[in-house]
Amino acid sequence: MRALRAGCPMQREALGTDYGEAKRRCDSLLNPQFDAWRKGVAASGEHERCPAGSFDWMIGIARSSPKWPKRAGTRKSYDASLRLVSCYLLKDKRTVGQMTLKSITPDAADRLYEKLKVKADGSDRIRTAVLAMRVCQRAWNLAWRARPEMVPLANPFKKMGLAYRPTPTRPVSYVDLMRFVESADAAGEPSIGTAAMIAFFWLQRQEDIVGRLTWGHYRPSDAPKKARIFHHKTGQLVEVPLYDDDGTALWPEIMARLDDAPRRGTLIVTREQPDRRRKVHLPWKLDYFRHRVAMIRAAAGIDPAAKFMGLRHGGNVEGADAGLTDAQLRALSGHRTTSALLRYAQATEKQRVEGARKRLAARTKRGGLSE
Repeated sequence: MRALRAGCPMQREALGTDYGEAKRRCDSLLNPQFDAWRKGVAASGEHERCPAGSFDWMIGIARSSPKWPKRAGTRKSYDASLRLVSCYLLKDKRTVGQMTLKSITPDAADRLYEKLKVKADGSDRIRTAVLAMRVCQRAWNLAWRARPEMVPLANPFKKMGLAYRPTPTRPVSYVDLMRFVESADAAGEPSIGTAAMIAFFWLQRQEDIVGRLTWGHYRPSDAPKKARIFHHKTGQLVEVPLYDDDGTALWPEIMARLDDAPRRGTLIVTREQPDRRRKVHLPWKLDYFRHRVAMIRAAAGIDPAAKFMGLRHGGNVEGADAGLTDAQLRALSGHRTTSALLRYAQATEKQRVEGARKRLAARTKRGGLSE
């Protein structure tokens, strides 16, 4: 339990009644993976400890590919999906991870999906199951590219006809943002309120705000009238102007907050209390940061559906409501394509009314009815 709370990506699994097989799996795969996590290093060569040609072996090959996602959050999500599949217990007491790749047919993949999309308590987890099948498809493709003589060309996880419409992220409004900031300040954790304002105004992602945004990015010496917002996911660096041409502050709320904030280290967002041993202000760990966000949100009386990622959505929606073009929104948000932007700048009633108003104005002008 202590390891799970500390963020260990491995999950508990049933080892079955065959002692020899259980010991082999522990000695060759599970214990080395746990030791690697405990030491903070990658479990190198883990595919070599699995039977060649097995599903677990294929996972190891795929994860060692240079094309495997490098972003920590994506890797964690992919690993969880693969564990869900690999650890699924079959009727013969084997796990899917022990199956040979040649025995995994398209029909077997379909039946596995039907099993995974329902939890043990009978509730649905369709989104999780769909993601698991898509990650397996990608892992299979990467493993085939690396070892085509061992991995069948026909990918059983391909063309499964999976369909899932995700629930749109609830955008957080400016009003809710300010209520959240007030609640964070009252809780003695203004750094969390500052992080929320950065996400809303400058559209930066949570992991970049908490772990990468430094004081050197705000009013840097070579550009004191800008904030440099880096989007690690897309590799985009946005030079956000702080002042209009006439000298008016463009982001008065967050600028005033940062200008008055104490600088406790390199990072802008750090914990308020110094570490008892190191005597320095450490950065927030993401899991505990999310926990505190939930507590502050509840204290502010904000809808639990309003997640931290909803702040970035809310900032994009505010921009769309203000009439910003797609190019202007992308210039601020760091999105490389309009299709990616549209997942954030969701359509609203205000945009529909504005669109209808412009169409009415165009019609009446054409018909000579504007007088």
